[in-house]
Amino acid sequence: MTEIEFSGNNIILSDATLRDGSHAIRHQLTASHIDSYCEAVDKVGIDWVEVGHGNGLGASTFHIGSSATEDFIMLKTARARLKDTKLSVHVMPGIASLRRDIQPAIEQGVDVFRIGAHCSEADTTYRYIEFVRKAEKTAVGVLMMCHMLSPRKLAEQALGMQEAGAQAIMIMDSAGSLRMAEVAQRVSEMVNQLDIPIGIHAHDNLGLSVANSLVAVDEGAKIVDACAAGFGAGAGHAPLEVLIPLFRENNQSIADHQQYFRVVDMALNTFIPSPQTLSTGSVASGLAGIFSGFLKPIITEAARYGIDQFELIEELGKRHPVAGQEDLVIEIAKEISEKQKST
Repeated sequence: MTEIEFSGNNIILSDATLRDGSHAIRHQLTASHIDSYCEAVDKVGIDWVEVGHGNGLGASTFHIGSSATEDFIMLKTARARLKDTKLSVHVMPGIASLRRDIQPAIEQGVDVFRIGAHCSEADTTYRYIEFVRKAEKTAVGVLMMCHMLSPRKLAEQALGMQEAGAQAIMIMDSAGSLRMAEVAQRVSEMVNQLDIPIGIHAHDNLGLSVANSLVAVDEGAKIVDACAAGFGAGAGHAPLEVLIPLFRENNQSIADHQQYFRVVDMALNTFIPSPQTLSTGSVASGLAGIFSGFLKPIITEAARYGIDQFELIEELGKRHPVAGQEDLVIEIAKEISEKQKST
């Protein structure tokens, strides 16, 4: 099996600012934002930069959220600026299609395809992984909402991706609900069971994104996702400007943290409204195990129907929704509103 390339770093730093961060501004990144960020970050020593709609290739729709910029304009812009850093995209089967989305992205020069599914549905990614590998691009399996499976069952799903040809596996704490011991258990199990690198994608709903990233690396994770100023869905992501110097101190990274500080400041002065901060809604959604990207629709629909957002979060958590089921927010908000009117 072809191995993932480590370009001087002992771990791969994956910058998801221009993809996960898109959630935070309703997918309104412009080509200018992408151009300036990629030009600046290419000099830092980060391995991968992920670009696109928050839900990945082909996700710009009325239902999920329309992008300000078309997928392939984003990719073309990023590709022109990234010389030393690999260009990465997120792919979700059922949203992205092989011919309409993946093949054009290959032609645009995307290096790394991170192919994600709900943690219990890894089999939906196999055809995509095989397609990407046949094109001689890097295929990474991504297991989202990983808090919803035990370490053993999560490893079983990952093994299927490995057999399909995935060259690495990312586990995404999409709801930001995992505690440090739970991260350690999942990463340790996967490192022991698989022959390919394991990565962590930690959201900050419970304020644990940095700690969970560090614990994952201690347990053998070799890829870490993070974002400038924690810019990401819901409560945000692990802030890359915190992780880079910590990894550098441990000789795990050669990235230049001072140069990256300047990149973060530039981003804060252009497309990032402010550093991500915890809110009570973020904490509540983390405790309920709800995908971080649901928080904005929750706030919107709670206000629209005149209901308490925490009651909506609690009821939504009971349904165990997954990414792409944003319509459940509206459905449950309506149910709560109608129930309140009838009592």
